[in-house]
Amino acid sequence: TPVALTLHDEPTASRDYVQARLGAADLAIWDARGADEYRGEKLSSARGGHIPGAVNFEWTAGMDPQRGLRIRADIAEVLQDLGITPDKEVITHCQTHRRSGFTYVVAKALGYPRVKAYAGSWAEWGNLPDTPIER
Repeated sequence: TPVALTLHDEPTASRDYVQARLGAADLAIWDARGADEYRGEKLSSARGGHIPGAVNFEWTAGMDPQRGLRIRADIAEVLQDLGITPDKEVITHCQTHRRSGFTYVVAKALGYPRVKAYAGSWAEWGNLPDTPIER
């Protein structure tokens, strides 16, 4: 039996969208990669570093190993301290949007109203010759 699907673009952010929003006061870019990737020391793309203004909080740091890797109980406070707050549009990414799938779910579970996933992630951003990068 055929299933009718309706796809919505709202939960996703394209590279153009991310680039157009850089520097916005109401934007938090959550980089879920490891610190060495964020700093540009470990390369998985042509260029290393991070999207300008991105905040690095490695995805597994949001898990509680004592509770079967569930979302850690203090995650709201941790994100608040990092500036990843519900009043901002949160765009989450990693290298290939596998790890940041978890961070997207965390923000949604916390009730953040504006959460987007940059599916292209660093695999796209870091392989383009003209996207801005910070180290």
